[in-house]
Amino acid sequence: MKSNDHNAGRSALEALREEERKIREMRCLVDITAAVIAQGNISVIEACALLRLTRRHVLHLFPEKEKVFDLIHRPRFARIMQERLKKSPAAMN
Repeated sequence: MKSNDHNAGRSALEALREEERKIREMRCLVDITAAVIAQGNISVIEACALLRLTRRHVLHLFPEKEKVFDLIHRPRFARIMQERLKKSPAAMN
């Protein structure tokens, strides 16, 4: 009986570690994407493509969490894109 409890505890710990790893990966990806877009060294079309790829990868890490992505990350990216467009009309290149 104790062996099963130990294995269940280890399995739960491994699942928690994996979840934490995925969260770190998502945060890093979202932060890097935001920084690249904010720098303005890529076109708006490229920024949109980068956003689509970022969203796709985050949803790969966390399937069925599309609403969470839209609630948390979409407003951040929208603000960055708006600021970028305000700063430079040439951002449309």
